[in-house]
Amino acid sequence: MRVCRELGVKTVAVYSEADRDSLHVRFADEAVCIGPPPSRESYLHIPRIISAAEITNADAIHPGYGFLAENSQFAEICNSHNLKFIGPSPEAINSMGDKALAKATMRKAGVPVVPGSDGVVKDVKEGFEVAKSIGFPVMIKATAGGGGKGMRIVLEEVDFEKAFQMASGEASSAFGNPDMYIEKFVEQPRHIEIQVFGDGKGNAIHMNERDCSIQRRHQKLVEESPSPIVDTKMREAMGNAAVKGAKGVKYEGAGTIEFIVDKDKNFFFMEMNTRIQVEHPVTEQVTGYDLIKMQIEIAAGAKLKKKEFKPRGHAIECRINAEDPDHDFRPSPGEITGFHLPGGFGVRVDTHCYAGYRIPSFYDSLIAKLIVFAPTREDAIKKMAGALEEFTIEGIHTTIPFHRKVMQNDVFKSGTFDTGFIDKHYNNK
Repeated sequence: MRVCRELGVKTVAVYSEADRDSLHVRFADEAVCIGPPPSRESYLHIPRIISAAEITNADAIHPGYGFLAENSQFAEICNSHNLKFIGPSPEAINSMGDKALAKATMRKAGVPVVPGSDGVVKDVKEGFEVAKSIGFPVMIKATAGGGGKGMRIVLEEVDFEKAFQMASGEASSAFGNPDMYIEKFVEQPRHIEIQVFGDGKGNAIHMNERDCSIQRRHQKLVEESPSPIVDTKMREAMGNAAVKGAKGVKYEGAGTIEFIVDKDKNFFFMEMNTRIQVEHPVTEQVTGYDLIKMQIEIAAGAKLKKKEFKPRGHAIECRINAEDPDHDFRPSPGEITGFHLPGGFGVRVDTHCYAGYRIPSFYDSLIAKLIVFAPTREDAIKKMAGALEEFTIEGIHTTIPFHRKVMQNDVFKSGTFDTGFIDKHYNNK
C-alpha cells in the first residue's frame, strides 16, 4: 500500500471477519470483507477474492506471501478475469512453485539437488519405498508447502507412516493440496536462499543471498544478509544457479531459490518460492532497492534493470511471533494491552498491530518484523539487541525474549550455527 501510494495507485484491502481491525483494512482506499475467519471461507476462497476485485474495478492483485500466493489456478483465474496477477505465470508457478517439479527442472539445468523422489509420491506406500532407497533420516515435504507447514523429519522407518499422514493432512488444510514428496535429510545444514527477479521474457538477475538457518519447526525466526558463511566464489556459484533456474521458466517478478548447505559448504537446490518472502526487507537494506516496488513495476511492464548488487553493510531481521518460546513456541493469541516500537537510525519495524489490537487464533502467529541495518555483522547484532530491549508488547507472549537470547549467544555471534540451533543452544524448558 505504501508503494502504491508513491506510485499514485489506489488500493483495495480484502479481509476476513477476524481481521476487521487489522491496520491494512484501515489504510487501504477501499476494503471488502470476503468471509468468516476460517481461511477456506475467506482467504482461500477464490470466487470471493475475484468478486471483491471486480466490484471495486481493480486492475491487479498482489497475492502477498501466504495462502494463494503460489497457487497457479488462482493466477490463471486472475488472468482470465483481466486482473494482472503480480507474480509469475501459472506455468512458471507449476514448474518452480511445485517443489517436486522444481527439483526436476533444476536437475535438468545441471544444478545439484537433494536426493529424493522424482516428483510427488502417490501414497504413503510409495513414499516409504523412496525413503528406504535413499536411507533414513528423510524429510517428508508438501509440494505446495511453505512456512514449515506440511513438513516432517523422519529418523526411523517405524515413524514414517504417521508422519506422512500428519504432513499430508496439514498441507491439505493450509494449502488445499495434500501432495507430498520425499528427500534426504541433510544433517547440520545451513539454509541459504538467493533473491531473484525476472521479467517474464527469459531475463533474470539475482540480488545475493539471505541466511535463514535459525528456525523452529522448519519455520524461520531470524534472517540475515549477507550470510556469514558465504564467500564471493560461493555467492557467484549459487547466484548463477539461481538465475539459470529463473531463466529456464521465463520467471516474472520476485522469487527465491532456496538451497541447503552441508557442513563442507556443498550446496543443493531445495525449492523455489514463487512469491515475495517474509524476509525480503533484509535484501532491501543491503541493496538499497524496494523489492515490492520492483514487483509492481515489472508487473506493469517495466524493463528489468541488469545491475550488480554488491552487499553493503549487514542486515538482520527478527520475526516477532505471538508465541511463548519457553513453552515450545505455543501460540499466544489475545489482546495487546501495551505496544511500544523501537526506533533510531537503521531500525525498521513492519507490523499490522497496535495497542488494543486483538490477535486472532486462526492464522499465522507472525505479528511484526524487526529489521536492523549496520556497517558490519557485529554492529548489526548490537543494534538488534538494543532494539529488542526497547520493543515492548504487553498482554501476550512473544518471541522477543527468545531473540534477545539469540543476540547474546556466542555461537550465533560466531556465525557457526546451523538449523539445529534452537535444540542445541536455546533452553526452552
